[in-house]
Amino acid sequence: MKFSLSKEAFLAELQILQGIVEKRNTMPILANVLMNVSASEVELTGTDLEVGLRTHIGADIEKTGAITVNGKKIFEIVKSLPEGQAVEVELKDETLEIRAGASEFKVLCLAKEDYPQVPDAKFEQGITLSLQDFKDMIDRVFYAITQEQRYYLNGALLSLKNRQIELISTDGHRLSYTKKAQDGLKVEKELSVIVAKKTLNEIRKLEGETVAFDLDENNLFFRVGARTLISRIIESKFPNYQAVIPKDNPGRLVMGRVELADAIRRVSLLSAERSKGIKFTVEKNRLRLFSSNPEIGEARDRLAVEYKGQDLEVGFNAQYLLDFLTAVGSEKVVFELKDENSAVLMRPETEEGLTNIYVLMPMKI
Repeated sequence: MKFSLSKEAFLAELQILQGIVEKRNTMPILANVLMNVSASEVELTGTDLEVGLRTHIGADIEKTGAITVNGKKIFEIVKSLPEGQAVEVELKDETLEIRAGASEFKVLCLAKEDYPQVPDAKFEQGITLSLQDFKDMIDRVFYAITQEQRYYLNGALLSLKNRQIELISTDGHRLSYTKKAQDGLKVEKELSVIVAKKTLNEIRKLEGETVAFDLDENNLFFRVGARTLISRIIESKFPNYQAVIPKDNPGRLVMGRVELADAIRRVSLLSAERSKGIKFTVEKNRLRLFSSNPEIGEARDRLAVEYKGQDLEVGFNAQYLLDFLTAVGSEKVVFELKDENSAVLMRPETEEGLTNIYVLMPMKI
């Protein structure tokens, strides 16, 4: 195996693989990247058995072959090389030699036969999504994925319908729902699958115009350009999120997003460390915010708002509020309230082409 290519092209693909390769020592081979050199290109593959990434780079190929090499170490080596240099890579016995200018490295490798099989996708269904739209949707649901112990909640529900895509996440305390029209999207039947949190995070790093989507019995596939992300399907039933979304909250509170977020940050400085609880007192044209910590003190603030409904006192986790306010982009947000014990429905006042609903359970303060 022998090839050469630019440092910049090699480094870009090695960098995107860093989020995939396993850093723990449960299986040493999972810390490696499979390097498969054909007559026309270099194929790099990384996996942690749950999420994998396969990418292709054009190169000047002298000799084909395949080997696995430590993903972190080869990334650090290529990153350290002088800018603008061609990188020469050659396999001699079980050692990978990397050269650029006067720099030379020899890295011990593991045989390709020991590397786990990473499935291939055919992409025969022709499902293509706008990558930027999909990334925007991921940003609106990602923060509500916090339940690592309950594996079926350690991801988001992806639902594909004709001309529509939905993405939903929940951790039991809150739920984020987002929907986007996709004019060119056609599916034979509605698809609903749980996409792992790590997979969603890796998709956020990809750059391109579109993402092609496919699946088989066990895996999901997302292809952007020369990169294909492979993710094992989370086999479980997602909670009935539609039953959680309030339908009849009569109180309507409208306020500036930035002003509210700033007030919450100020007041939460003196909230209890564990609960991050703050109290809203909602009155006509006024919102009062309050927090207290017996060991430190208390904080108060107030905002001018638009409110229609009964006067109400309700407590919330400040960080859960800030997660939503930070993710949305509209100038104003709407809170639909019922009482101090019922879930509140939040949404941006303007949709920005993307429907986003956030449901948050109140807390006792």
